[in-house]
Amino acid sequence: MTEFATPDLSDDAPDALALPLPLCSFGARTRFSGRAVTIKCHEDNSLVKSCVGEPGEGRVIVVDGGGSLRRALLGDMLAEQAADNGWAGLVINGAIRDVDEIMRMDLGVKALGTCPVKTEKLGMGQRDIAVDIGGVTVNPGDYIYADNNGVLISTRDLLAG
Repeated sequence: MTEFATPDLSDDAPDALALPLPLCSFGARTRFSGRAVTIKCHEDNSLVKSCVGEPGEGRVIVVDGGGSLRRALLGDMLAEQAADNGWAGLVINGAIRDVDEIMRMDLGVKALGTCPVKTEKLGMGQRDIAVDIGGVTVNPGDYIYADNNGVLISTRDLLAG
């Protein structure tokens, strides 16, 4: 993976947008990037579960969970599946659980926080749609760049050179 720092990318690409959320870093991979696959769901991680089971091909799953901290949209079993299937990481506007296990996995995870309670599996939500996270629109296929400084969204590849 190409080394980068989101502050440098932001300086070089002022059109890139930062997610204005207090996201915490989880997962052993603290820097990750890739094309976005988007999911919109509320306290139901059925679509997250099906998505991590697919070949990730270095992409990033962006989950708009509406900011809810009442149910965890990702746990250790789904995170392990994502890592095994080649996903670069997940950016979650919501909560995760099984943090100690996830922190040992070769996967990038950004989330608002943690909650020990699992979600319902009702098959609710939408995938591959534009999602609004903190006033920033993320479209399927956008480029995601995440490190300990935050998360940037761009319509173009900022690492192409």
